[in-house]
Amino acid sequence: MKKILTIAGSDCSGGAGIQADIKTITAHRMYAMSVITALTAQNTNAVYKVMDIEPDFVAAQMDAVFSDIKPDAVKIGMVSNDAIVKIIARKLLQYNVSNIVIDPVMVATSGNKLLDENAVKSLCEFLLPLATVVTPNIPEASILCGFEPHNIDEMEKAAIVIMKKIFAQRQDKDYGVLIKGGHSDDNADDVLRDALVTYVYHSKRIDNPNTHGTGCTLSSAIACNLAGGMNLHDSINYAKKYVALLLKTRLDLGNGSGPLNHMAANTWIAKNILD
Repeated sequence: MKKILTIAGSDCSGGAGIQADIKTITAHRMYAMSVITALTAQNTNAVYKVMDIEPDFVAAQMDAVFSDIKPDAVKIGMVSNDAIVKIIARKLLQYNVSNIVIDPVMVATSGNKLLDENAVKSLCEFLLPLATVVTPNIPEASILCGFEPHNIDEMEKAAIVIMKKIFAQRQDKDYGVLIKGGHSDDNADDVLRDALVTYVYHSKRIDNPNTHGTGCTLSSAIACNLAGGMNLHDSINYAKKYVALLLKTRLDLGNGSGPLNHMAANTWIAKNILD
């Protein structure tokens, strides 16, 4: 059985963060492990309070996991201060981790800012350069590249700017930046730029206001697919199809932007992704 580690914040309402990651990993019939970086008081309406975990305890969690059950892939989500960013980066290097998917969670679906300014700088300097793929949405890409992309050409330009910014010292070519277009008005096209080529994933916008945790779910699904042996392009393609199927089930919980039903695509996963 493939093992996936999620390093992220906890969502007490169950729709995003660690909870969404574990559901996604389980739906892919893989073994989920977690390192919690922050506790949040949130629901489908808003994030009300965030309490960061002490950096040395984040390190202790990572030591406990890697010294016993080494993951086949790691997904990283919310890391809300620079001390946590640095300790995670140090531990990833210490344990020589591969298949790292980083969802640079800076802004919640509800619009709340989740990452302070010092953490953004540390994220770009220490953590993002270790990634196999970084998956910012439009607002997050805007923070990372310095401008807001509005179409596919601008999304490609943003991905290239981000890639040059964070991967300048990489000697290998096994990395990419995926700009998620879910914040666009007329479609849900995503753009992947890897070291050599640009891929565009054309998607129709699914009429569903309940999108809480879609970014967490997508990045976790990508990690599962990488662990299963897919290349980056296919990992993203199948992860997008998984999220689209979940959106089409139209689960409706809560008074705001509701969560997904992560188990709704079990049969499809077994048929299309698993052996």
